[in-house]
Amino acid sequence: MKTFSLREARKPLTASRAYSCVLMNQFATPGLGSLMAGRFLEGSIQLAIALLGFGLFIGWFVQLLYALYSQIGDSPLDAPPYPWLGKVALIVFGTSWLLSWITSISVLREAKRKESNKPPFIPPPPKNG
Repeated sequence: MKTFSLREARKPLTASRAYSCVLMNQFATPGLGSLMAGRFLEGSIQLAIALLGFGLFIGWFVQLLYALYSQIGDSPLDAPPYPWLGKVALIVFGTSWLLSWITSISVLREAKRKESNKPPFIPPPPKNG
C-alpha cells in the first residue's frame, strides 16, 4: 500500500484532503502528512527529526531495561550510563511534532484559500422540451 505518490501530491488540495494530512501529521507520524500534502522538504525534515527522536528514545529505553534486568541477579543497581537521553529524545521528537503542527496550519490555510477562490457551483439550466 502506498502512503503517497507524486501523482497524488499534485492533486489539488481540498479541505478534506488537508484534514487527512493534518490528522496523519499530528496523530500518526510527524512529517508523513506534510509529504502527503506535497510539502516534500518540510515533510522530509520533520520525518527525519521524528525518526531521530524515536531512535534516541529506543536507546534510552534499552539502557533502562538493561539496568532493570541487571537487578534480577545479585549485581547491585547501576544507574543507566546516559540518563539524559530520554529527555533529549522527548525534546527532539517534540520539536518534530511542533514543526509538523506549523506545516499543518499552513496546509489548512492553503486549502481554505483555494476553496474560497473556487467559483460557486451553478447548476445548468433545465432543458425545455
